[in-house]
Order: sequence, then C-alpha cells, then structure tokens
Amino acid sequence: MGLAYVISLVGLLCLGLGLCMLLPMAVGLFYSEANWSAFLTGALASCVLGAGLWFSLRDHQAKEMNHRQGMAVVALGWLAAALLGGLPLYLSGDFATFTDAFFEASSGFTTTGASVLTDVEKASRSVLFWRALTHWLGGMGFIVLSLAILPFVGVGGMQLYKAEVPSPTPDRLQPRIADTASALWKVYALLTGLETALLMLGGMDWFDAICHAFATLATGGFSNRNASIAAYESAYIEWVVSVFMLLAGINFSLHYWLLKRRWTAWFKDEEARFYLGLCALASLAIALALFLAQEMGIHDSLRLAVFQVATIITTTGFATADYSQWTSFPVAVLVVLMLVGGSAGSTGGGPKVMRVLVVIKQSYFEFLRLVHPRLVTPMRLNGQGLDRQVVASVWSFLGLYLACFVVVGLILAALGSDLATAFSASIACLGNIGPGLGQVGPAGNYAALSDLAKWVLALAMIVGRLEVYTVLILLVPEFWRR
Repeated sequence: MGLAYVISLVGLLCLGLGLCMLLPMAVGLFYSEANWSAFLTGALASCVLGAGLWFSLRDHQAKEMNHRQGMAVVALGWLAAALLGGLPLYLSGDFATFTDAFFEASSGFTTTGASVLTDVEKASRSVLFWRALTHWLGGMGFIVLSLAILPFVGVGGMQLYKAEVPSPTPDRLQPRIADTASALWKVYALLTGLETALLMLGGMDWFDAICHAFATLATGGFSNRNASIAAYESAYIEWVVSVFMLLAGINFSLHYWLLKRRWTAWFKDEEARFYLGLCALASLAIALALFLAQEMGIHDSLRLAVFQVATIITTTGFATADYSQWTSFPVAVLVVLMLVGGSAGSTGGGPKVMRVLVVIKQSYFEFLRLVHPRLVTPMRLNGQGLDRQVVASVWSFLGLYLACFVVVGLILAALGSDLATAFSASIACLGNIGPGLGQVGPAGNYAALSDLAKWVLALAMIVGRLEVYTVLILLVPEFWRR
C-alpha cells in the first residue's frame, strides 16, 4: 500500500492548508480583531505537522501513484483538513467546543453549509472569512488545486483527480493533468470575481460580496447574516446569486469550453440540458403553487421559486424563505431535488444529475427490452455508448448512498431526534445540502444536536463529498493489503 508515501502527501496538503490560514489572520489584523492569533496558531500547527510528515517520509515516494494510494490521500487529506481547519475556529472563541469547530470546518470544506452558529453576525470577521474560504477551497477541491503543485515534487496527479472530481470518467481539458487543474481553477476564479463585482453593484460591501461569492461558486451556503440572503432584502442580489448557483451546478469543463468560444457547449451536453430543463420545470411548478396558495405576485413567486430550486439542487443551502412553512407540493418538489444534486464535474453535491439520467435511460431501456426481447442497441449518453460497467457502478453507488442515508438517519433517531429532523439532516449532510426539515430547517441550525450526532453528520458530509466509495473503501481490509 505504501502508507508512508500516502502520509507524506497528506502532510504536504496540511502544509498548504496552514499557509491558507494566513489569509483570515490578515483579515483579523486588518479589522483589529484580538483573535487573529488563533489563525496564526492554526497556521503554525498545520505547517509544522505538514512539513514534519512530508520531509520525514518523502524518501518513501513511489515512482507512480496507484489508484488505491490516490483514494487514501484524498480521504485522509479531507479528514485532516477538517480537523486542522477546526483548530483556529475553536481557538477563536466563537465556538464553545472543538466538536462544534470540527463540525463547522467539515461543513465548510465539504461545501455543506450546515452551521452550529446561533448568531452568525456576532462572529468575528476573520472567522466569517475562514468559513467562506473553506467553502471556496473545498468547492473545486483542495486536492485538485494541489495537482498544479504535486508534479513539481515528482508526484503524478491523475489518480488524485479521479478520486476527487465527481464524474464517472473525468475528462482532461489539457494533455497534462496539472494544466487541467489550472484551467478549472482559472474558470472558478473568473466566475468568483464576476459575482463579487455584481454583488457589490447591488449594494453589498466588499467583505460580504467576497464571502458570498466564495460560498455561491462553491455551492456552500455559509452567509455572514443570520437571515442569509434574505437579510439584504434585494431582488437584484437574489437573482444574481440564483444565476451563479445555477452556473456552479453545471460541469465546469463546459464553462471552460464556452470561454474557448464553443458557444453550444452547454446545449450539446445531455446532462446540462437535463439539469437546466429540470431546474426550469421545478421552478415553474413551485412558482405556480406559491402564486395560487399564498396570493403572491407572479414576479415574487418566480423569484422565490428559482432561488429555492437553485439552492437545493446545487446543494448550496442559502435561504430567502422558510420553505418548510410552504404547502406540501413545493416542499415535496424540493425534497425530490435533494435526491438529484448538481452535475458531474460541478461543485455541487448530491448523487449527481448524470447518475439520475443514467438510471432513467436504463429504466427506459428495460421497458424497450420487454417490448423487443432481442434488442441489442446500446444505451447512449452524448452520442456515445455507455459501458455496462459504468451503468452497474451507477446502480451500485445509488444503493450504497441510500444505505448510508438510512444508517445515518437511524443513528440520529436513536440519539433522540424526531423523524423529520433525523432523516432530513441525514440527506442534507450526506448530499452536502445544508438545511433540511424540522429542527435543522432553513430557519434553524444544527447547534442543539448532541456532540455524537454532530460527529456522525460531519463524517457523513465527508463521505458524501468524496462520493462515498473514496472514504468507505478505507474500511475494506483488502484495500490495505498488497
């Protein structure tokens, strides 16, 4: 297995994470906050630990990383990021226990957006910036970012890319994997900068605009306000955030090709068409339900519907309304969208649109086989035949995903949560959505849950973010054998 080699790479990631903590430290110094030293301490601890692991074990490097080592680096790297990322939050004084800090950091890096802060507006700006930055780093993937660095220290990165990017067959945009990572991050940064500028034009100050842009493009959902986006009382800001949430839910490689002037990139991709069509249909259905049930104007109904559809299907978790108080139909539509998620290759969580599309195609194909028993026409996605192994892996993933959802829900119920809270929190954290129903609805948070429940949900966030297999494979004994 080469465990020493794996740990040395995790150390390198810890070193990079420690350097990132200097940014919120600078924010704390800029605003003359006393807890800037918490991030200095966190940075030093991460850098010392990371450098120690890297330099002491780097002599154990393999010539080429295999797929098992890639998965181990990703899984252990994300766990280390959550643990170390929670350290400055705990030392800042804004979190009562390390459990709360670990939960918040896990929610940040996995772009879940579930929070234990009962009064966000009392938190220091350095803490708010760190929460947003963990979103932004976790959105495109701290591991993908490192792909631009690892080749310079003699480490191949394709195995990391396969383990991190949520797609059955990740596409290289450039011949070298580091160039692919660089291209994705450039698109990511460009969209982040554009949204920041548009939010500032809508009246947000620069700090709130940056934090919300980080959270939007990462489909995270941490806000600097207790009422989330609703606090700004601006239809313009809601529309801007809605548009960028929808963009973040599309495969980022399609954005790259669009910037390369392939204007039909979105519409030639079957998954993107299905995703956009589903969002449009769900938005219209919810808008009509709100218009008829609440005597709301058509514009307000449409704005609320588009925002809630975008925030749920992309697993962002921002809020402009307490949808748990709506009538049953729009809530049911949103729950269905929780089980879909964003596109493969996007920053969104959930099972992913591509897998849902494959299941629909497979189901339709089985109907055709009942009518024509000798049918041998292969299923196609984007004009290419789907390998049977890909279809089988999709069904296997969904079965395992459902099993994780049930197990986590049962554990929460056993710990005392009501059924709505237990199972909605399970799917909200496993799918990296954030808000659920009941006690953890859009008007509530996760603060009242027990410490054990928070640890279970934090681990569920990591399992969901890394596509289930990457984490659970570590529990299989054969994984560690030669």
